[in-house]
Amino acid sequence: MGVRKKNMADQIKADKKQRAFAKLTNCPTSPRKMRLVADQVRGIEVEKALYILKFSPKDASKNLEKLLLSAIANWQAKNENSSIEEAGLFVKSICVDSAGMLKRLRPAPQGRAHRIRKRSNHVTLELGSKNLSK
Repeated sequence: MGVRKKNMADQIKADKKQRAFAKLTNCPTSPRKMRLVADQVRGIEVEKALYILKFSPKDASKNLEKLLLSAIANWQAKNENSSIEEAGLFVKSICVDSAGMLKRLRPAPQGRAHRIRKRSNHVTLELGSKNLSK
């Protein structure tokens, strides 16, 4: 393997070590409601994001708080010797996509029926580190 390839491989490994992510699949909340909460914590430091999610009145914030704690635990598993405070972790990206829909029918007047769509979503949260040293 050439020197340039080896340097690139080492750099990619270092970048992977600094990033951690967590996924939440089939969460029974509509994607629109989840995006309202996700937009509040995008690009914010981890500690501040946890406070925002903990004290948010929205129901989707409980699921995102658990997801953020899971991503932090994943980062700690990758970086056992580093501390969170020194690393400067922040929410690098958070993506909310729609998942499968449960379709139901509700009876309506005069023999008709209205369709009810119970939406769900997938959330992918990625953490980044401001201090890339170590």
